[in-house]
Amino acid sequence: MSAPAIPRAVRERTLLRSLSLVIVGGLLIALITGALSSYRNLQLAYGGYYFAALAGLTVLAGLSGQISLGHGALMAVGAYTSGLLIGNEGWALVPALVAAAGVSAIIGIPLGLAASRLRGPYLAGATLAFAVGLPALADKFPSTFGGENGLTINPSMPPSWLGSNFALERWEAWIACACALIVLFVLYNLVHSGVGRSLRAVRDDEIAASLCGLHVGRNQTVAFVVSAACAGLGGGVFTVVNQLAAPGSFQVQLSLYLLAGVVIGGLGSLVGAIWGAALLVFLPNWTTDLANSFSLSTNVSHNLPLAIYGVVLIAAMLLWPSGIQGGFRSLGSWLWHRRGRRSRSPGAPADRPSAAS
Repeated sequence: MSAPAIPRAVRERTLLRSLSLVIVGGLLIALITGALSSYRNLQLAYGGYYFAALAGLTVLAGLSGQISLGHGALMAVGAYTSGLLIGNEGWALVPALVAAAGVSAIIGIPLGLAASRLRGPYLAGATLAFAVGLPALADKFPSTFGGENGLTINPSMPPSWLGSNFALERWEAWIACACALIVLFVLYNLVHSGVGRSLRAVRDDEIAASLCGLHVGRNQTVAFVVSAACAGLGGGVFTVVNQLAAPGSFQVQLSLYLLAGVVIGGLGSLVGAIWGAALLVFLPNWTTDLANSFSLSTNVSHNLPLAIYGVVLIAAMLLWPSGIQGGFRSLGSWLWHRRGRRSRSPGAPADRPSAAS
């Protein structure tokens, strides 16, 4: 059975809404980056490629109910793909990023097929093994992947029509944010499509979805492939922004950070992925400043971000179980209902019909 049909008017309205969101977001980014310093533009670029990976993961975990601890490795696939194509083969930026997403999607097919047959801790363990094992391939094939030093590429310079004074960091922020907006556009339409409805049905009750004619394994595989492509695109942008793809950047901690960012930001929420990306960008700087202020040892300061992520994750689950975005949504709903009760209470007695009527 195919995905549930969505009325044409609803599809067009969703497409128009997402397209308007992307256009407005692009214009705002173009204006904001002009007022930011080079360092802040670089941080914005970091947030762009983290958002791409987090958005794919939040759709996978929130929409289809599959937990992956291997998305850091999928980012590595995209990073090394773009590094090889740009640095060794001389590919242009856009084709290399498309290839990074495509190769990661291809890698996501066997992972998705395996994920459709595994549940709970078995799925988490399988994806964790992938996250641990894949970066080690760089050491096994140093002539291709550069070993521990990784692959380096030349900076992607701004086009000449932007002028000679256009900052490289601003251009990199544009690249990263453009990719983030593309991911947002695709995933927003996916979530509100028939495929999104099928994924939610499979997530809520696999047996009921199967009885309704939905192919459970196929839908779960599709979710994993789409999520892998987003992570690969994020990894490709990572290489472009940092001019480096090295195994040390894609250790298992990255996969844990991504999952923590998704949960803290709001599982299943694309806006929550923005909160998660901000956390991934700013928290390491905060923890570094904290470690320096207390003169902590290198070993402690290196593991401090992961420990703080754990504390923040526990606090978020206790205070806002649905994440930061879910907490804001609940707060807004509570304020709206409270305002509604206040506006209705003065006129309530007068609005009631009398017994005589």
